[in-house]
Amino acid sequence: MVMSWFWTLCVFVSLMYSMPNGTLSAVSTAATEGAGLGVELCISMAGTLCLWSGVMEALRQSGALDTLGRLLRPMLGKLYPQHQSDEQIMGAISANLSANLLGLGNAATPFGIQAACAMAKHTGGVASDALCMLVVCNTASIQLLPVTVASLRSAAGCESPMDILPAVWLSSLLSVTVGICAAKLFAALERAR
Repeated sequence: MVMSWFWTLCVFVSLMYSMPNGTLSAVSTAATEGAGLGVELCISMAGTLCLWSGVMEALRQSGALDTLGRLLRPMLGKLYPQHQSDEQIMGAISANLSANLLGLGNAATPFGIQAACAMAKHTGGVASDALCMLVVCNTASIQLLPVTVASLRSAAGCESPMDILPAVWLSSLLSVTVGICAAKLFAALERAR
């Protein structure tokens, strides 16, 4: 709701400023061109997202996602000790983490929601430490292949869209490490209180 008001105010100010300056036609041309570029970007991104969502579904149906989940289980068991025996929750978390490793935030979201709903069933409306950890790990995830960012760079005309890999690896590793440490610290502080 707030963003609707904000964008309406931006359009109104732009129109009010451009009228006395004689640049109203430039503003309307820029708005039309921007809308066209937005549609082009959505179409180019849709293909990439469909491709990688299909890859995730193929991995799930072939059992490769389950294998990856079993490999990740020891690490995930340390992050979510109270849920390590729940196959549904750990499977959803594993799939969420796998999709995030591939840089497929949109494909990871349904798995994250599935895990969060299962975790929230027994919390009485208050976010548990595990649910907070899930949000942190989903938001600040490690990305081995930033597919979405690379497809955006490619759509913008970049000749080598994957040349950002070292920066992505470093920044995502740092962000998830800081996030996990902060979540553990706040959980410990809350328990001590």
